[in-house]
Amino acid sequence: MTGRGQGHVVRELTPTEFAAQRAAGSDAVLLDVREPWELKVARLAGAVHVPMAQLAERLADLDPQREVVVLCRSGARSLAVARFLEARGFRSVANLSGGILAWARDVDPSLATY
Repeated sequence: MTGRGQGHVVRELTPTEFAAQRAAGSDAVLLDVREPWELKVARLAGAVHVPMAQLAERLADLDPQREVVVLCRSGARSLAVARFLEARGFRSVANLSGGILAWARDVDPSLATY
C-alpha cells in the first residue's frame, strides 16, 4: 500500500476525543488487543476483544470498511496493531493514545489501572 510504510503516521485519538465521538453516536469499533487477564482488571463497555497474538487469525472478524480504534494498556501494542490493520487495507484506523491508562486518567477515574 503506497504511502503507508514505516514513515506513515497512524492517526491518534485521545481518550477524551474518542469518548466524545462515542457520545455523539460514532459507530467506530473499539478494538481491545490486550490479554484476557488485563480485561479482568479493567475493560471498556462495547469493546471488541481480540488479543494481539490472535489478530492475524481473526482478521476476518473485523469489517475493513468501518472505523477501528485500537486500544491496549498504554498505546504501544495498539499502535502496532493499527499499522498492521492499515497495511491490510482497513479504511479508517486510529490508535487510542495512552491506552486504558489514559482513559482512566482522563475519562473514567473509577477504572482500575495496572
